[in-house]
Amino acid sequence: MSLTRRGVVTLAASALLLAGCGSSGSEEPAAGGSAAAQEKVTVEWWHIQNIEPMAPVWDAMAKEYMAAHPNVTIKVTPLENEAFKAKMTTVAQSGESPDIYQTWGGGVLQQQADAGIAKDITADIASWADTITPAAAAAYKLGGKTYGVPYDIGMVGFWYNKALFEKAGITAPPATWGEFIEDVKKLKAAGITPLSLAGKAKWPGHYYWAYLAMRVAGLDALKQAAATKSFENPDFVTAGQKLKELADLKPFQNGFLGANYDTPDGQAATMGNGKAAMELMGQWAPTVQKDTSKDLGDDLGFFPFPMVEGGKGSATDAFGGGGGFAVGADAPPAAVDFLKFILSPENHRKEIGTGAILPVIKGTEDAVSNPRGKMVAETLAAATDFQLYLDQAYPPAVGQQVNDSVAELIAGTKSPEEVVKAITETAQSE
Repeated sequence: MSLTRRGVVTLAASALLLAGCGSSGSEEPAAGGSAAAQEKVTVEWWHIQNIEPMAPVWDAMAKEYMAAHPNVTIKVTPLENEAFKAKMTTVAQSGESPDIYQTWGGGVLQQQADAGIAKDITADIASWADTITPAAAAAYKLGGKTYGVPYDIGMVGFWYNKALFEKAGITAPPATWGEFIEDVKKLKAAGITPLSLAGKAKWPGHYYWAYLAMRVAGLDALKQAAATKSFENPDFVTAGQKLKELADLKPFQNGFLGANYDTPDGQAATMGNGKAAMELMGQWAPTVQKDTSKDLGDDLGFFPFPMVEGGKGSATDAFGGGGGFAVGADAPPAAVDFLKFILSPENHRKEIGTGAILPVIKGTEDAVSNPRGKMVAETLAAATDFQLYLDQAYPPAVGQQVNDSVAELIAGTKSPEEVVKAITETAQSE
């Protein structure tokens, strides 16, 4: 089976994450029939782990599964993040989807489910759904139904170069926004670029506005904005003003507006090469730094986004998400069975062992040996609440408008007031 065809629908890139685990290679067919054990089928699998360490791990698991299931061919298509989004948009506009595809949950998955492109797999995974941690599974349950499984969970925070902090006379990570701004000034005074940013990619920039909105207005305000389709909250304007305060200091590397994230001259490489002191990024940051440049080793530290003085949000509220896989509406039973296979405790431990994945399966937490992963896992464990990436939590057009408007704010071409107005107008047009 290649791509499933359903009714024509226009969707933006991406998808969901959810709940998963199970057998590690049995011949047992997935729930819903014996097709996985009888008919010759091809499962189209699109994922975004197109570099080490996960690319070879996924390939090896696909080969292992096929060896145990001679009737099944897993056709693997690894894609870079933005390339995946573009390709997914194209096929979705034709009412198609791969049998298994990358997803982050939220508004995009909801639209895919409503359009009949993503499959309700609640019954298919019933026998192993409870092996998934609730936090990892929650974002992928829509209206009481499950549309995907997670393979990773994590959060966004500041990765920093301890040696560069020391050179600038900074003795501890900042706990407040005021301290953070002062540290940026200290780094600049020491001739050090404070922050690395992929301005061209846009999505990394939205992390700043999202976190500031969380810290200033609180998570309930973001949820209310999504429900009322109005972001013209004075606290969101204040969040934009805080970001403008940062951008006015010119804290980013030269040429950041044209920089991608994971290219040899992009955000991750700038950080890994020691040419910037910090980057605001998810739990995968050390892996991408190493893959695109160098490993900072013990010089790499992590701290959560600072609290904002006088803000309504909690300093322990986390922002992020993970990675997961949705199932195409017409995918064969082997697709779900394969997800059960790769999310067995045994295989999930292999994934965690790469240092690029944090646990989503109960009882595998001890497999986190990487000190960087432990830093994120410990911070996440202490989180009081959690917000999914805004460009995934909201409908695709709204999420894209957040990315676009924040990028313009950082570039100095849109005001904080214009940002919330643009997002509101897009939300109300949906």
